[in-house]
Amino acid sequence: MNSTGVLMQPFCWWEDDTLVLNILGRPRAKKTRIGKVIGHQLEVHVAEQPVRGRATAHLVRFLAGEFDVAESAITVVFGVYNVNKQLRVKAPQRLPAVIAKRLGKG
Repeated sequence: MNSTGVLMQPFCWWEDDTLVLNILGRPRAKKTRIGKVIGHQLEVHVAEQPVRGRATAHLVRFLAGEFDVAESAITVVFGVYNVNKQLRVKAPQRLPAVIAKRLGKG
């Protein structure tokens, strides 16, 4: 719970060997990088234009490298054409620091 007594949904959690992530995409960034946690979403800056899903495709390629998995191991549950997204990462081999910290593995 936060300081006002409201139960906060986490931005990531495990479902068996799959990591589920709520993402707030920030297209048109100068550099693609993982940002900070904002509420129940992880901010990810994406150096791509939000045109016909290109920013989401770029995000998936970037996160595949961050998690050390094939792009096919990442499923976009919703938000291909929206800044609010949910992704599923099957059997990640590595966790970025902000996620490892949240999950108590860092």
